[in-house]
Amino acid sequence: MFFQQGQKILFIGDSITDSGRKEDPEGIGNGYVRIVGDYLAISLPEVSLQVENRGISGETILDLKARWQEDVIALNPDWLSVSIGINDEWKEISLKQYRDTYRELLTETKSKTGASLILMETTIISEDPEDGKNERLLPYNHIIREVAKEFEAILVCQNQIFTQYLRTQRGKVLTYDQVHMNSTGNLLIALNWLQACGISGTIK
Repeated sequence: MFFQQGQKILFIGDSITDSGRKEDPEGIGNGYVRIVGDYLAISLPEVSLQVENRGISGETILDLKARWQEDVIALNPDWLSVSIGINDEWKEISLKQYRDTYRELLTETKSKTGASLILMETTIISEDPEDGKNERLLPYNHIIREVAKEFEAILVCQNQIFTQYLRTQRGKVLTYDQVHMNSTGNLLIALNWLQACGISGTIK
């Protein structure tokens, strides 16, 4: 079995992870984290898992660094899922700074916790796959893939899957503002995450 009884899965990232968690009595939000948590609860009835959401809207990798001790190291997760990069492109965080900070945070995590790592590529910043906007995210996704390989992390390959969907869909949308996910977009993220972890399939 992939996840073990009593393990803690910690999700950290920006608004796509946050998804209204502070207004949610359970602190999970209404996005992909909730879908993943609900799927695991139903598909693994014999396993109780603790799902924690530490996403904060608008953040970059540098913002994660500022709260890493409190929101990651101190919580000592068994699994750490990281989704960050869209705001880094928007706020023009340099690729070098993005890579170096990402590596620093994961190095600290591996040295101070026993967490296994799940790194998520970015999603999209446009629902038009031909306007060139999403191509601005490619260098950041290249770094995510590079770092995932270095740290032997599970990689959630979202960018290509989102692009493929947008090129084949007919009249459907994944976001309500080109960036933030509607329910369909959140489901697609959750399915990508579950498939990357090798745990999607029929419900018992």
